[in-house]
Amino acid sequence: MGLPKGFVTGLGLPYSAQHRALGNGVVPQQAVAALWQLVEAAITTVGPHERTTVLGN
Repeated sequence: MGLPKGFVTGLGLPYSAQHRALGNGVVPQQAVAALWQLVEAAITTVGPHERTTVLGN
């Protein structure tokens, strides 16, 4: 999942609690990929004039 070794298993939690913690989380790499896609979509759909307003440049 891209988490550091022992991120959940090193906490001394029972297996069922570890499973719940990981099962309800967002995979970090997937979250980053989704954010990049949103940023790229926003940049390509906004015209040059609006881009400066949206991005603050």
